[in-house]
Amino acid sequence: MDRRDFVKIGLAAGAAGGGNRVLAATPTAKLGTGGILDAGVHEQQQMMEAGKLTSHALTSQYLARIKTIDKSGPRLNAIIEINPEALKIALEMDRERNLKRVRGPLHGIPILLKDNIATADRMSTTAGSLALAGVRAARDAHVTAQLRAAGAVIIGKTNLSEWANMRSTHSVSGWSARGGLTLNPYSLDRNCSGSSSGSGAAIAAGLATLAVGTETDGSIVSPASICGLVGIKPTLGLVSRSGIIPIAHSQDTAGPMARSVADAALMLSAMTGVDPKDAVTQESVGKVGDYRAALDKGGLKGARIGVARNFFGHNAELDAVIEKALLDLKAQGATLVDADVPNVSKYNDSETEVLLYEFKTDLAAYLKEYAPNAPVSNMAELIAFNQQHRQQELPYFGQEYLEQAQAKGGLESQAYKDALANNRRYARAEGIDQVMKEHQLDALVAPTGGPAWLTDFINGDHFTGSFSSPAAVAGYPHITVPAGYVHGLPVGLSFVGAAYSEAALIRMAYSYEQATLHRRAPQFPPSVSLAVR
Repeated sequence: MDRRDFVKIGLAAGAAGGGNRVLAATPTAKLGTGGILDAGVHEQQQMMEAGKLTSHALTSQYLARIKTIDKSGPRLNAIIEINPEALKIALEMDRERNLKRVRGPLHGIPILLKDNIATADRMSTTAGSLALAGVRAARDAHVTAQLRAAGAVIIGKTNLSEWANMRSTHSVSGWSARGGLTLNPYSLDRNCSGSSSGSGAAIAAGLATLAVGTETDGSIVSPASICGLVGIKPTLGLVSRSGIIPIAHSQDTAGPMARSVADAALMLSAMTGVDPKDAVTQESVGKVGDYRAALDKGGLKGARIGVARNFFGHNAELDAVIEKALLDLKAQGATLVDADVPNVSKYNDSETEVLLYEFKTDLAAYLKEYAPNAPVSNMAELIAFNQQHRQQELPYFGQEYLEQAQAKGGLESQAYKDALANNRRYARAEGIDQVMKEHQLDALVAPTGGPAWLTDFINGDHFTGSFSSPAAVAGYPHITVPAGYVHGLPVGLSFVGAAYSEAALIRMAYSYEQATLHRRAPQFPPSVSLAVR
């Protein structure tokens, strides 16, 4: 189930505070069309370590690029709010660097958080809803605290599908009442998918180095694929869920969205950690490492990979791209076997049931703990708020999922328990686990999903296939990597594995990425040229 460089800004020389001189990036540096702003963490850190760049200068240039590209020019509308303390934080990271107190590889790196991740600062945390506009979280989400501790500079929040796309059965991904519609930088009339739409568009367009998305089913991997990015949906429990506005605790997780596997792996390492407020994270003890160690160009050699053919067939041109990707996997030393994921139709309805039950309960718990001063405290009050503000909140589609969730009972309901047990049986034991054991696989691959569709406020989203549900319902890891283009629109190749197999998946994804290097920066065309294949 999947709920449904225009401007080049170079680095200017000048003072960045504290007497640190910033040198201009050389125009010959092969860092992408956006120069240093389109570079990865390694290149940015090299320049900071060499004294040719400061975090303050880098943050300033990203903020300028947001103003030029996101708020004017093509007006991507990916950023819902700027952190007014971003430059102050960047200066502090520069001061620490001057004192030889570098916290790690994210030190001074500008990042964006999806606007359903709590930040105890001057920004709001709203899930795109006007019901939470201006509401500041009581404390940081655990993942926010982890990233701050790693030295990351949180420069703002990204727009999203309102309530992480769990509001209407006919929703338009990337739209929220608070943030409006996020546009796809590869074709401005097309959708970014959701619900991490703003995170996808922002990183594709070079508005920050890294972003955090969240996923319940497809909300990281789908926008990452459609925006030509790497996205990692981790194993449930690898990253804490506390402080993230929820849909459902049995599937929700945050994860990195980046322009390269290396950057996504590095960010994932910083995001993990046991959280006393999220008991499931205790299961990750001894199963987490520094994922940079998995960045092996020969990582596909000897890998045995199952091709989930039952997720092909939605788009002939997409299938052709993925068939080429399969040849690339073989060329890098992988053995491929056809291996359909079984029983995928047996949890379509039960997945929705579980999400509705958990959404009602989990939302009330979040609001009580992180937003006690909000004007709504539960699902019923949220529904009433939307009805009272119909012109702003309900101009294009309704709130059917909210109403269906409100009609559900509590988590002690036998119907809920049965649906959850059904999900776990058919997605795990008789799903991914079964096919991987039967064929002795290291991973499964399939197209992540189809190319971006035209945004349609009348009919809503119209997806063309998705490989997100098996891993999402099972709570298993899923990585998407750019695989090529259909008429200039990016599409991704997915790697899915057993619980806590992130390192193995990163190893294979990195090997594929480095052998193909498909990603190219967007050019912000108003529409697709059918002459482009």
